[in-house]
Parts: sequence; C-alpha cells; structure tokens
Amino acid sequence: MKTKIHALSGIIGFLCILSFWTSTAYSELFTSHETVAAVKAMILRGMIILVPAMAIAGASGMVIGAKWKGPLAAAKKKRMPIIALNGLCILLPSAFFLAYKSGAGTFDVWFYTIQVVELCAGALNLTLMGLNIRDGLKMKGRIGKKRAA
Repeated sequence: MKTKIHALSGIIGFLCILSFWTSTAYSELFTSHETVAAVKAMILRGMIILVPAMAIAGASGMVIGAKWKGPLAAAKKKRMPIIALNGLCILLPSAFFLAYKSGAGTFDVWFYTIQVVELCAGALNLTLMGLNIRDGLKMKGRIGKKRAA
C-alpha cells in the first residue's frame, strides 16, 4: 500500500509541475499578459495539490527507501533533497512572486528574470522526478527486464 501511495503522489506531483511548466511556456510565448497573469494565479492555486503530493511522495519514499538497497535506491535518495530544496527554495517563492507581479500587470526585467529561473528549476525537477519514476519502475521490475509474451 505504501508503494502505491508513493507512486500516486509522485505521479501527481510530476504531472502538476509538468502542467505548470507547459502552461507557463505556452502562455508566455503565445498569449496576452492577461492570460499569463491568469496562468500564474492558477499555478499558485495549484500549489494546494502539488505541495501535499510532494510531501507525501517524499515521506513515503523515505519509509520505503529504508528497506531498499542498491544503486537505484541510492540514486533516488540523492535526487530527493535536490528536488525538495529546488521546490521549496526556488519554485514555490517564484510562484508567489510571479503571480503577484503578473497580477499587478508588472512585466518587467525582474518578472522575466524570475520566470527564466522558474522554468529552469521546473525543468530540473521534472528531469530528476522523471529519473526517480524510471528508477522506481526498474526497482519494481516493471521496466528494464524482458518479459515473456
């Protein structure tokens, strides 16, 4: 049961960040400032789902990870602090800052600087989380082994 909770919360977190990232990129490239502001406000609201999902994934991963040994488990354990720090120190504050600035209609150099930082940090978390998902699937034998047809 713990592994299912871990997997589900991890996938929810990954999909939240992916949707935030793609919505941001699309709105910045192809829509108006008003749409960008709406996207930023929705991303901030989406933290209600993302933050608990990531906390549950992290906590359940710590519990499950205590039992697992080997290079894949070690790699996942090394990535998790980076994912957490990146989320708490860069992505979360950036979401508040960008929602505030865009809501005020202030699309200045600070807005776009933080926007680039947020997109890079989001891409990093997506990459690291994707690697953790892959390694988790390998550890459970769901990928990486040839199965009989």
